[in-house]
Amino acid sequence: MNVPTLHGIPNCDSVRKARGWLETHQIDYRFVDFKETPPTMAALNSWLEVVGATLLVNRRSTTYRQLQVTDKNALEKGDVASVLAKHPTLIKRPILEWEGDVSVGFSAADYADRFNT
Repeated sequence: MNVPTLHGIPNCDSVRKARGWLETHQIDYRFVDFKETPPTMAALNSWLEVVGATLLVNRRSTTYRQLQVTDKNALEKGDVASVLAKHPTLIKRPILEWEGDVSVGFSAADYADRFNT
């Protein structure tokens, strides 16, 4: 079994919940901090292909509210990966990559199904 990779920022509540859930269920995982290691364009494009921009872009975030008009326009025109590369905290968190699949956000029920716990 591959070790899942959890992407996010450590002080995000959803990321903390996901990490806590994984640790409580004794599931080994690798954590990647967006601020220390921003996602690559390849990763962003892959995530966008799997889950789509609607799920991946956190339009309720402070980062989104503070975006310049040019970046908001770029999002609307479909240049999502470039804007997310420039503003990784705009990505809805956490991102869980595991066995070729990607999930966005944290749901205990989803994680239980995914890890058969």
